[in-house]
Amino acid sequence: METQGVYLTEDGRQRLLNQLEFLRTVKRAEVARYLHDAKEGGDVNDNAAYEEAKTEYARLEGKIYELEQMLATARTIQKVQSDEVTLGSVVHVRCSDGREACYTIVGAYEANPSAGRISNESPVGKALLGHKVGDLVMVSTPGGVKEYTVLAIE
Repeated sequence: METQGVYLTEDGRQRLLNQLEFLRTVKRAEVARYLHDAKEGGDVNDNAAYEEAKTEYARLEGKIYELEQMLATARTIQKVQSDEVTLGSVVHVRCSDGREACYTIVGAYEANPSAGRISNESPVGKALLGHKVGDLVMVSTPGGVKEYTVLAIE
């Protein structure tokens, strides 16, 4: 399974499109207005507000460019029924200590471990890829080696 590149769920792609639209329209207009007001405030050579506005404008344009590039090159995770763990799978596992957990395997950009969304590049996510129900998966994590048994795959 390839783990390079940016992978997004359809929801993640839509959130990025919404964020990009907000930055292009609302935020860009706010920063442009701030830049204009700061420039009107007097000499631009010693104007801290003008320098701050220019920095904010450059940061905003950088973020817009970053999102545009990400959306242009990102692969959408297709949810498919499979008997093995793939990107987009919801995996139910039992830890060696008896605890059960449920993880959704997503791309790194959408990862949120506290919400059960783990990256395909994380130690656990990477180790689970390709495994089937009943498999015992050994994972080397920063906290030591962990064992997981795959209980179900959605």
